[in-house]
Amino acid sequence: MLTRFPVIVGPTAGGKTALAIGVAQRIGELTGRVGEVVSADSMQVFRGMDIGTAKPTIEERGEIPHHLIDIVEPTESFSVDRWLGLAEPLIESLRGEGITPVVVGGTHLYAKALLEGMFEGPEPNEALRAEIAAMEPNERRRWLEEVDPVSAQRLHRNDHRRTIRALEVYRATGQPISELQQQWDQNRPRPDALLVGLEWESEAINRRINARVRQMVEQGLVEEVRGLWQAGRLGPQASQALGYKQIVAHFEGRCSLEEAVEATKIETRRFAKNQRTWLRRLRMTPGSVWFRGEDATSGIWAQSIVDKMLMDHGRRGL
Repeated sequence: MLTRFPVIVGPTAGGKTALAIGVAQRIGELTGRVGEVVSADSMQVFRGMDIGTAKPTIEERGEIPHHLIDIVEPTESFSVDRWLGLAEPLIESLRGEGITPVVVGGTHLYAKALLEGMFEGPEPNEALRAEIAAMEPNERRRWLEEVDPVSAQRLHRNDHRRTIRALEVYRATGQPISELQQQWDQNRPRPDALLVGLEWESEAINRRINARVRQMVEQGLVEEVRGLWQAGRLGPQASQALGYKQIVAHFEGRCSLEEAVEATKIETRRFAKNQRTWLRRLRMTPGSVWFRGEDATSGIWAQSIVDKMLMDHGRRGL
């Protein structure tokens, strides 16, 4: 087992899964024990949501063990606190067995929480949250722009859940959540992790996103969503997942299938743009390594990442 373990981040459709598998395989070649992938994805936790969340294939999971995938029903809610509560002991258990974990995922809040701990905001206030949720959306948006323009610029106007939380925090503390989050951005990552980032030009990642959505539809995304929707298995959180939300709108007669697919492409590209904000914050993590996403699947970077960990391993005299 190596002294440090990698935490791989990057935009959706950016090649993270392939890179993580390549790193896990290379670790096995050098140490005799393949690495095991720990998913840091807020939607891959849901059972039955396979195509639309781009889960690793059965073949990939058979080749390299994967963890924290298919662990809850899509009728349940899932949070960063819950993920961290599962990921931390899992990582320690793997390392105790001499196995190097390879953490990978597009939920960058999860990665940041693992690297730096949790942002400690006020406890949820259900009554206050319900009061804010009952406001007219445009009024709620104007209030956010007035009291927390930084969050208003970062959050899409249709991101009602995070808007409500931002206003709840402001009412509870008198401080914008963006200011409180700055206290979290102290760039003091855990010393046993190596942050690895993939960077893509926006035009290139947008092409990959469009191609991925087309491929998902060809693979049966519409049928997957229909089965979950008809069975009543899409809870409030899971129903907001990209692709699922748009196709359910089609089933409910609010748009054509073609419009739903196009909306999925548009919203996924917008999501990737928001991810770039997170990646810029993570980019400042001391000691992190960043690669061009176009080269992520070539095998070169998998070798480079393991070489970096081996260098650290040697420096520590372990």
